[in-house]
Amino acid sequence: MIIVELFSDRFKLIQIDSYSMQLKHIIPILEEIAPPELAEDFDIGRIGLTLNLENNVNKIAVALDPTEYVLKRAAEIGADLLITHHTLIFQPINCIDKKLADSLKIAIDNEISLYSMHTNFDKAKGGINDALANRLGLTDIKEIPIGRIGTITPCSTETFINHVSKSLSTHIQYTGNKEEIKKVMVFGGSGFRSEYIETARKYGADAYVSSEIKHDIIRSFSDILLVDATHYATENPGMQDLCPRLAGKLKLDVEFIDHDPFIKTI
Repeated sequence: MIIVELFSDRFKLIQIDSYSMQLKHIIPILEEIAPPELAEDFDIGRIGLTLNLENNVNKIAVALDPTEYVLKRAAEIGADLLITHHTLIFQPINCIDKKLADSLKIAIDNEISLYSMHTNFDKAKGGINDALANRLGLTDIKEIPIGRIGTITPCSTETFINHVSKSLSTHIQYTGNKEEIKKVMVFGGSGFRSEYIETARKYGADAYVSSEIKHDIIRSFSDILLVDATHYATENPGMQDLCPRLAGKLKLDVEFIDHDPFIKTI
């Protein structure tokens, strides 16, 4: 770190060692933000440190996915720790293919430890679903068994879907039509499952915002506005919002890396 001190018409540069923390001292703070016990059973053993290099950390990178681009960018900015929502390795493996080997090589060669907070961060206060609800401007936000539910100023279907698209900077697809949208349930990521939408019905939601809608859901839930705002756009706000929280708690440099998978349409 370089600090400039001014003395009337002259200045001098003072070199100060950057503040750093041992990785092992950062983990408890990450677990305080996203407690591991909140994770779904299928996530056990797949969250937390997924590549532990036991290094000191001066800079942290945050992203939704540990893609090759994200790993290379983390190396370019000098990150010592990359925190992502999705893990680099999810299923047990017996053989490492070239793509995975290349990703691991980037991390290891550049001494970047990897940490994943997945379904535990979905549920955590201030996590994925809270960030999504806040980004859409919901008020009176409440936790329900899954996701979040809140209210907005009453509006038409067209106004609401345009609001979602603009708020999340994404293309969307939707089905259903309601004369008035007032109560909204959100679930970041792959949330178009019948049991989740039944919860939205139970709590009186007019609209449900999530991603990866499927044919059977479209056919079964015509009485509620279903808005597919893409997996990336519904989860990305939570990782973006994580950055200032980490910077404030750890007093380290934290940088978000945006890598939205672009889907071409014709």
